[in-house]
Parts: sequence; C-alpha cells; structure tokens
Amino acid sequence: MRRLVLKFQNAALRCLAAPGLALLIGIGGAIAQSGDLRAQDQSAKPATTNPATPAVDPLKESQRKSNEFVEAAQAINGPAGNPECVWLGRRVVVLMWRDDLDTAFRHLDLYDRFGCPGGHVQATFRCLVRFGAIDPKAPDSLSGRVHACWINPNAQPEAVAATAPASPGAAAPAAAPAAPPAAAPAAK
Repeated sequence: MRRLVLKFQNAALRCLAAPGLALLIGIGGAIAQSGDLRAQDQSAKPATTNPATPAVDPLKESQRKSNEFVEAAQAINGPAGNPECVWLGRRVVVLMWRDDLDTAFRHLDLYDRFGCPGGHVQATFRCLVRFGAIDPKAPDSLSGRVHACWINPNAQPEAVAATAPASPGAAAPAAAPAAPPAAAPAAK
C-alpha cells in the first residue's frame, strides 16, 4: 500500500513540476522586461504634478491638424495641396532639417509614388533654410514654420524684408532689374 501512495505522490509531483517550471521561467522574463518599478513611479510623478507643462487636448490637436490640411488644399492648387502630399512632404522637410536624410529619402520615395511634385519639397526646404535657426525649445516652432513654408514657399523672413529697403545700396540694384518687367506690360 505504501508503494501505491508513493507512486501517486511522484506522479502528482511530476505533473505539477513541468507547469511550475514554465510559470517560474515566464515570471522571470516578465520581471526582467518591466525594469525597475521605482524608476517608473518617479518618472510618472513629475509629469503629473508639473503645472508648467500644459496638457494637450487630443480633440483640439486633431482639429488643428485637419484645419492645416484644409488650409493647404485651399492655398495650393494641384497635387501639392492633397492631404497625403502635404503630410508626407512636410515630414520629408522636417527630417531633412534634422539631418535624417536616410529616412527623408524613404519618405520622399513614398511622396513620389503618390504623384506629388518633388519641386515643392525643394522650394519648401529652401524657404525653411532662408528663415534660419529655429528655437529647439519651442515645441511647435519647426512644424509651424514648415507649414508656413509649405503654404507659401516664396515667403521671406521678416528681418530680411525689413532691412533690404532700409539700406540705399541694396535698394538701387533691386530697383534696376524690376524696372524692365514693369515697362513691358505698359507697352501693350
């Protein structure tokens, strides 16, 4: 009788040993992936208690983005005003500005596949470079400037536009090339 009880105990232990071992291995992997729980708690507390960082309303953010797409479609005729061209093109320009050229070229391939004009990306990047340095601490300064340049790639920085007429040496050469085109329409 004693042998029968021992066989039953051994069989029960063997049946429980395999699932128990699998459970221990799984728990060990889960704990290893989660990292230090105290560090997660500490990083979450400053984000919730800091009143200086405003909470972004997802509804307002999506409305702002859709308004930008509508504005681009109204301001730009042709495929450059299509939402997919606007989204991909602005993304390409931002990636080029951040010197991530590999990713920018991959996005540019997608941009071309949608039938979007490549010249608009060039003009937008040229406009962005004309405006110069962008404050990295302001969260939307780069995206706002890229959007403004996407809408109007011929935009000039305000400082350059204000100082160009102020200097007499710069105004004289600019007036000379402008005079012949003005006279040509009057001759008709």
